[in-house]
Amino acid sequence: MSPGNLYRYFPGKLDIAEEIAREASIRTAEELSHILTQPGRTACERLHDFLFQDLRETFHTLERDPKLVEMAQIITAERPHFHNEGLKREREVLRRIIDYGNASGEFSVADPEFIAEMIQSATLKFSYPQLFTRLSLDKLERELEGVYALIIGGLRAGISMSDPHRNMVDA
Repeated sequence: MSPGNLYRYFPGKLDIAEEIAREASIRTAEELSHILTQPGRTACERLHDFLFQDLRETFHTLERDPKLVEMAQIITAERPHFHNEGLKREREVLRRIIDYGNASGEFSVADPEFIAEMIQSATLKFSYPQLFTRLSLDKLERELEGVYALIIGGLRAGISMSDPHRNMVDA
């Protein structure tokens, strides 16, 4: 497609970049949602799979094309709603893992939606590693194992947190 033809569909370069990133984000969320249908996996294993698949896929993608880090920074700064859409898609998969854990008796979580948001907040560094650090994948995996152990300990203990500001959250 010629550049002139592209601009019939997109007002500017940032719009093109946003659409490319959106398609990648949707694909990532779809791939992560396959974790929900893996037979014989506990909720703890599904959460582990989710966190580590997200880390590894993103790490390798950004290592292959470092310009994607720059593009992601620009889009996030210029279009924060875009980044929030992607976070929401991934958070939905996390919530479903927590729901599965509640149903199976592994977890006893009063507010799965809020806890999914808190898990996402606690692990954001691992979702977009090159935006936050230049650690190797081995070191990031080591850190994520520790964070995962803390999260699982809380989920198994029956975390009773709920969102005191439910109506204020926009991401």
